[in-house]
Amino acid sequence: MKNLDSPVIKVAIADDHHLFRTGVRTSLSSRKDIQMVGEAENGMQLLNLLKHIKPDVILLDIQMPIMDGLTTLPEIKKLYPDVKVVMLSMHNDHSVITRMMEIGANSYLTKDSDSELIYQAIKTCYEEEFFFNDLTNKALLTGLRQKKVPEHEITEVNLTDKEITVLKLMCEEKSTKEIADIVDISPRTVEAIRDKLKSKTGAKSMAGLVMYAVKTGLVEQA
Repeated sequence: MKNLDSPVIKVAIADDHHLFRTGVRTSLSSRKDIQMVGEAENGMQLLNLLKHIKPDVILLDIQMPIMDGLTTLPEIKKLYPDVKVVMLSMHNDHSVITRMMEIGANSYLTKDSDSELIYQAIKTCYEEEFFFNDLTNKALLTGLRQKKVPEHEITEVNLTDKEITVLKLMCEEKSTKEIADIVDISPRTVEAIRDKLKSKTGAKSMAGLVMYAVKTGLVEQA
């Protein structure tokens, strides 16, 4: 687990639009806890760059020439599993978002997101692994509805009342601190419960836990 006291989050961006990269770099330069450490025009250039730099978070455009974000994401996760990746796109296609989250994205933002939202996504992914918003939640739930998961594929496990409460709050986009305050436990205990939930359900990520919660009817597919 990362040292959350680290004063600076190192960020790299891969996007084929120079003006967009410049805009993001400029907007984040005013943040004292963000340091832009690299820029790339496509996935191949980014992977070459990652041999020399070690960002904490990568902003990754989906549509790029030579090597797009869809191809680049699994490579990043295989080679640098600790690096968080925030996907960027002009589109909000639910099937694309669901696919991105399933193969390892830590968040998904549309490219018209304001600088504050991009900053929050970077910071939250760095500190808490995932940044969920209305877009990602609706996409995940829509994807589950469309998949119509067969009953025999849903493995029910015995969860304690506290584990169920924490899982529901996670699905409501509550932060670790907010969950700790609501349930009256420490943030460290929330993290321990989250790890236990992953172990019990077989989920590999927060996205997997959200999917499990919907499949088993713990949260509504609304």
